[in-house]
Order: sequence, then structure tokens, then C-alpha cells
Amino acid sequence: MPGRSHNLIEEPLFPVRWRTGARPPGTAQLLPDRVGLRQLLLRSHDIAGLAIAEPPAHSAVLRILYALTARVTGLDERGPGDWSERREEVVDDAQFDESGIDAYFGRWAERFFLFDEEGGRPWMQDARLAQQCDTGNTAGVNKLIVTRPAGQNHSWLFHASDQNPDRPTVSEAVLHLLVWHYYGPAGRCSSREVGGVKSASAKAGPLRAALSYHPEGDSLFQTLLAGLPQPDDTVRRASDLCPWEWDELPDPDAAPPKPSGPCSRLTACSQHALLLVPDEDNPALVQNAFITWAYRTGLIPRDDPYLIWQISQQGNPYARPANSNRALWRDVDAVLGDAGGNTQARRPAVFRTAYEVSETLRVRALGFEQDRAQAKDTQFVDASTPPVLGRVEEDLPRTAAAVKRLRQLGELYGQRLDRAVRRAWALHVADAKADGSMWAGSAGARYWPLAEAEFWDRFRRLDRTPGALDIGLDVNDARQAFLRSAEQTYEDVTTTVTHTKRGAKAVSTARIELYGGRRQKPSAKSKETTA
Repeated sequence: MPGRSHNLIEEPLFPVRWRTGARPPGTAQLLPDRVGLRQLLLRSHDIAGLAIAEPPAHSAVLRILYALTARVTGLDERGPGDWSERREEVVDDAQFDESGIDAYFGRWAERFFLFDEEGGRPWMQDARLAQQCDTGNTAGVNKLIVTRPAGQNHSWLFHASDQNPDRPTVSEAVLHLLVWHYYGPAGRCSSREVGGVKSASAKAGPLRAALSYHPEGDSLFQTLLAGLPQPDDTVRRASDLCPWEWDELPDPDAAPPKPSGPCSRLTACSQHALLLVPDEDNPALVQNAFITWAYRTGLIPRDDPYLIWQISQQGNPYARPANSNRALWRDVDAVLGDAGGNTQARRPAVFRTAYEVSETLRVRALGFEQDRAQAKDTQFVDASTPPVLGRVEEDLPRTAAAVKRLRQLGELYGQRLDRAVRRAWALHVADAKADGSMWAGSAGARYWPLAEAEFWDRFRRLDRTPGALDIGLDVNDARQAFLRSAEQTYEDVTTTVTHTKRGAKAVSTARIELYGGRRQKPSAKSKETTA
């Protein structure tokens, strides 16, 4: 086994963006582009945000930092006193207290080593895998790094070989270690033998296929405080533990421990077990990785305060999935308040109190478009809004209906445009089964950015003056604006076929879908029933 190395508390592994003015005047020393966990918290007021390129890794690191923030500020329990007032005192201090940070990391310093000696506890890993898994048939680093092709998958963007893989840096490996804990797939994995019984099947990670919504401030300090979920009255830090705080690693044959509060819910819901193997020749690289199941039976309840929860037709709650083709503004009303509707969308719980931290909070959406039931990954999702959360508590009752109506109008004409171009294509090729996906994709790429600009322009112009009788939304004018965008997009997409008689007729016939389609005349039977 390798020696103990790479303690995440001080090791500069996490990329950051510094705020303007973070470097003291008159100093020539450049600020580091990566820092450790202690500096992330200690200088969070000087850091604009994380500079992590992969959205699922960004989302995962934020959850780790939320838990650490709750610990070092004492906001991991509801009391003593009023929780919101205690958080406000931290906000007024404008930075985290160094003594709280040092006290926490001093207590748990031994548990933050990424690589540990035999019998140790490497951070967010299970050292038992070195004995319980086949060392000659490991997952490998190509499997660990989710952006790489592994196994029999094709190498589309760059060449990758499992026989001679490019070894990732420790920083890269840590981020993808967390991606596996939160977004790992269900299904076949490396075999693990526990109690004389081998198994090779894992369950999906707690955030797999979901889109995560986070309040984002002008600094990482604001972002972390705004993102703290308020604990229930029954939460106690002695039982609401993060994985590195466990006395012992859990029994893989037993049912997984249920989270008892925000810290365990944020950090201890993984269904995967991993172990990184350092490179013997270059300590800055990772040579290999074990990836397998964490619990043979049982499921951890899926409850996360950063997800929009919806109700299926069967009455089951599920998280709104990540969709790379769906713009974030279409979720704004569901983030700012419970949107209701057919899916009974319920906003992320963290936004109920996030506005207390700042009047200029934005919404950041981070996710991974995936198949929850299969090991199929499609595309990362990363988007943000202008500052909106400062208006929630005071203005939501007055503006909620207007924001929802704006979103509905934008979506209405987007859906009508989609039907129109698909029908035009089917008529043009004289095939009723043709789906027109090429035209539909082109139309969506043109229309949705126009609709988003229209939405935010009218959102900013809503009248939030207390006591005003009119909120300033002209519904008919907004309707016409979205319609004009749909009409222009329809013309742009279909213009390539209008020079032929059949093409021109198809485009002309299908245009009616932009206005709701042709109304069907009531049948004679329905007339008799009405009479």
C-alpha cells in the first residue's frame, strides 16, 4: 500500500475564480488557480466561484462545501436561538471565522488524506476494496473519468486506450471520484466479494439524471451561505454525520444508513464504493481505480433540497431531469415558487430561505443529462439566470402569476413551432410518418434563445412597486412577441424548400399550426348530444 499523501485540507486541488481586488494592492504574487478546502472556506469572500468545468463535479463539490460550511459555522443544527438570525450574523461578518475552520479541520485532519496507509481511511473511499475486488480486473482510470470512452465504447474526440491510458492528475481524479458518488450509473460494475458472496451490480447515484439548482452570489462566501439548507428541529450533529466522520465504514451487506439531517443527506447517500490507486512514479497522477457497489441491498431515500420535485401520473415523486435542450428560464417559476400544474412541481427547499443572504442572488443549474436506468450519458447541463432571488419573498405573491404566464406563452409558441415544422417536413416529403427532427432541431436552436431574451426583458420590466395595481405585463403584447419569434423562425427554417411548388404548398399548409392548428368541426353525434 502507498504512504499517506495529498491531504485535501491544504492540497491545491480545487480550481477557483478570484474576485476582482482579491490580490492585495502592491503585491506582485499571482493568486493560485487551485486551492485546498481550508483556503476555499477561509478566502471564500475573495473567491468569485468554483472554476470546475464539468457541471456534475461542480454540483458535487458544492454539496461537500455546504456540509463543511454548516460545520464550521455551527449552522448544522437548528438551535440555539433562531437559525436565520445566526446565519445573518455570519453574513454580517463578511467572512468565515478562521478559528471555526481550524477547529473543525484540526479534529478531522486524519480523514482528509486522499491516499492513506494500510488500515487507513482515504477520503470518500473504501480501502477494503483492495482486498474485496479483483486487483487484476479493476475499473481503471478511463472508467473513472466520465468524459473518457472506456471499454468497448468508441473514441470520438480523442484516442483512449485501456491498455495504456493517460493517467489523470490527482485534482482531476478527485472531481470525478465525486461525480461517481453522486451521478454514478446503475447496473454492471466490478465484482466485489463480501462475506464469501460476490456481487457485481450497483444502484444509481442520488443525483443521476437530475438537474440541480443552486443560489449563487457575488462570492463563494455568499453562495455557500445561501445554499445552506435549514435543519429540522430534530437534527443533531452527533448523528448527522458525513462519511469522513464515521467511526467505522458501513457494512456492505447491511441496509444503507438513512440520512438524519442535511450533512448526511448532502454527503452520505452514495450507492458506489471507490478506491484510487496513486502512480508509483509520479505522485501527481492516479494510476488506477476500483469502482463497485457500496450496498448489496436497500436504497437510500432520494431527498435533495436542490432539486425540483414533481409527481408522476402514477403519483410517485421524481426529480426534474436534466435536459440539455431545455433553457433554464423555463424553470424560473418552479424555482421561485411551487409551480403546480399537471406535475405539481415543488421548488427546491433551499430557496425558501436563500433570499435572506443577499438581494442579488442568481440561480445556477448544474446537471448531467443521463439515462437513470442505464449507463448512458448524453450531455452536461450548466446555466444561470440574472439576479432574481432578492425579489422572491416580497414580490412573489404579486408577480408569480405573471412570471408563470410569460413562461407558458414562450413554451406555447415553441411547441406550436415544433409541430408546424414537423408537419411541413412530412408534407414536403409526402410521408406522414416522417418526424422532421432535422427541421425541429434547427427551429428549436433559433427560437428558444429569442424566447429567452423576450422572457428576461419582460421579467425585468414587471412593476414591483408596493401597492401598484398593475404589475406591468401586457399579456396580448407578450403573446404577439413570442408569436413573431415563432413566425420568423418558421420562415428561416423552411425557406430552403419554398422555391418548389410542393415545398411552398407544404410550408403554407403547415403554417396554421403556429396559430393553434385548424379547428375541427363538431361531429353530428356531438351536435345531437349538445341539443
